[in-house]
Amino acid sequence: MYSLIIPVYRNEDTIPALLEAVTWISQHIPVELEAVFVVDGCPDGSDATLANLLPTQPFRSRLLLLSRNFGSFAAIRAGLTAATGTYFAVMAADLQEPPELAVQFFSMLATGQTDIVVGVRAARTDPWLTRVAAQMFWGIYTRFVLRSIPKGGVDVFACDTAVRQWLLNCSEANSSLIGLLYWIGFRRQEVRYTRRARPSGRSAWTFSRRVRYLLDSTFSFTDFPVRLLLAFGAAAVTLTVVFGSVVVVGKLTGHVVLPGYAATILTILFFGGINASGLGVVGSYAWRAFENSKDRPLSITMRQHEYTGGPAHSTTSI
Repeated sequence: MYSLIIPVYRNEDTIPALLEAVTWISQHIPVELEAVFVVDGCPDGSDATLANLLPTQPFRSRLLLLSRNFGSFAAIRAGLTAATGTYFAVMAADLQEPPELAVQFFSMLATGQTDIVVGVRAARTDPWLTRVAAQMFWGIYTRFVLRSIPKGGVDVFACDTAVRQWLLNCSEANSSLIGLLYWIGFRRQEVRYTRRARPSGRSAWTFSRRVRYLLDSTFSFTDFPVRLLLAFGAAAVTLTVVFGSVVVVGKLTGHVVLPGYAATILTILFFGGINASGLGVVGSYAWRAFENSKDRPLSITMRQHEYTGGPAHSTTSI
């Protein structure tokens, strides 16, 4: 059996088309499909719509309802934990990735020649401003965080049981699941595809979420902020030596009569800003270490329903 994990957040309008796509996938793979829908505490009626429609679908499915919005990566982890297949693929509920991609993922994993398959966006039909923002985001990400990640970014992937277990073993909070996917290694292949336009609704991937994701990834996978701070410190020391030399020479030659008020204020502000930046960087690392030391669950499944396909058989756990 293959498992398809689908995080759901504000996708009520696309659910009927989504279920048609999952049905198509189940008909084009050689084994039984298990679809795991994880409703990530979304405010619309996605959970009710799925609960009404899943019992009538021809494929086996699970419906997980998280107690609040934990984020897409936490929802994917919850789906990976609940899934019972031999191969696992992630699919977006907004239908921007073609369903053929999941079929290709499963086919490549079944050959035994790879452990991880990632979807790489070769092109996208999003609005112009969205494309520019995405290119800037992934450009910074691949330049300063993880160079091995494709410049177009990765949203969907598939893996075998070993990779899935190692992903679940990395239970750190405020991290990047995609970053972990590249960090753990294993044999990896890429599939290029064209990202489709959203059929309806607006993306929940807002600017603030992008910034938070970039910061989480930065502080989890690279020491670049620390090295940048050291570079600023070195530059500050160099400027201090130069400025001090100029002041000393001016004092000895009589060109400096009184200490400069403006220069003093600028110096205080300059080094005060560096100190504040350093405290911010150190504080960011300390906060993330503190969050991981709490050992809290990364998500909480409030209820879980299981449908065998056709006549419904459901179980609920709290």
